[in-house]
Amino acid sequence: MALMDFIKKQFIDIIQWTEDGDGTLAWRFPMRDMEIQTGGTLIVRESQMAVFVNEGQVADVFGPGTYKLSTQTLPVLTYLKNWDKLFESPFKSDVYFFSTRQQLDQKWGTPQPITIRDKDFGAVRLRAFGNYAYRIADPKLFHTEVSGTRDLYPVADLEGQLRGTVLQHISNAIAASGVPFLDLASNQMMFAQALAQELGPVFAKLGLALENVTVQNVSLPEELQKVLDQKIGMGMVGNDMAKFMQYQTAQSIPKFAEASGGGSGIAGDAMGLGAGVALGQVLAQNLQAGLQGGGTAAPAAAAAAQAEPVGVRPDEVMATLEKLGDLKAKGILTQEEFDAKKAELLKKLV
Repeated sequence: MALMDFIKKQFIDIIQWTEDGDGTLAWRFPMRDMEIQTGGTLIVRESQMAVFVNEGQVADVFGPGTYKLSTQTLPVLTYLKNWDKLFESPFKSDVYFFSTRQQLDQKWGTPQPITIRDKDFGAVRLRAFGNYAYRIADPKLFHTEVSGTRDLYPVADLEGQLRGTVLQHISNAIAASGVPFLDLASNQMMFAQALAQELGPVFAKLGLALENVTVQNVSLPEELQKVLDQKIGMGMVGNDMAKFMQYQTAQSIPKFAEASGGGSGIAGDAMGLGAGVALGQVLAQNLQAGLQGGGTAAPAAAAAAQAEPVGVRPDEVMATLEKLGDLKAKGILTQEEFDAKKAELLKKLV
């Protein structure tokens, strides 16, 4: 009876994986009622690795190449002592193949706005999305931590876990980078680099190598987006406060025209335009003088005296104070600078 059982056994001469189709990370070679013949051939293709598991323990890892399974040609990466003696006769062992090519275009995104902490703005709610790519770098670790003894482990079974990992570490990535959030939001490549640096060690614990992370879009709350636009505008004019105040004044001209009642016709519009431009020049020169110190106060005062004949209406002064208040709230003006300009402008109402 034992002889008949031996005759019925099938012996495996070639062990290989053709990897039909996409989306498979790990595949177990079918070994039911079969044994590996001494001198059999193991074929591991490029973008693959093979793992032998003997009696429940990982025995060896094979990289790309062709191997004759014998004691003389055993690879150097041996995890179990003396397991190579099994090659002296037909033996049965579980063989797992792993795909090591990149798994591209894996999507991630925030289904709901998430809250992060920023040193400049405190709590910030944002939405973002992008993609990432990874590969299996350590098949032994991936086998013990993720895929286990399953016959087949597809990419889809890992997708949800990895996506959740990306979302969980967005806040940590921003904090660890030490870069203000506005700089990260305006530079998506910098954001992606910070996120990749945070995620790399987490992926490695699963036997994976994170190859690439992209941030394709960052959606900010409307009020924070306005601040970002303000910062970009400041970058365009540099540190020239005079140009910035002129820009702010030009933006306010329609509001000045509306405040004048809109019924005075072309002459009234021209008067409002002239007063707005003159006031913008005065404020820009005085603000620049205050930022540079007392040495430039005299030229600024002279400029104000020259512009004084144009006349400043109370509604214009109040509108300017509101603008200066916005600049202070956004951190462009200090409290001292704001108080000095406020006192100066209120004198014009006396």
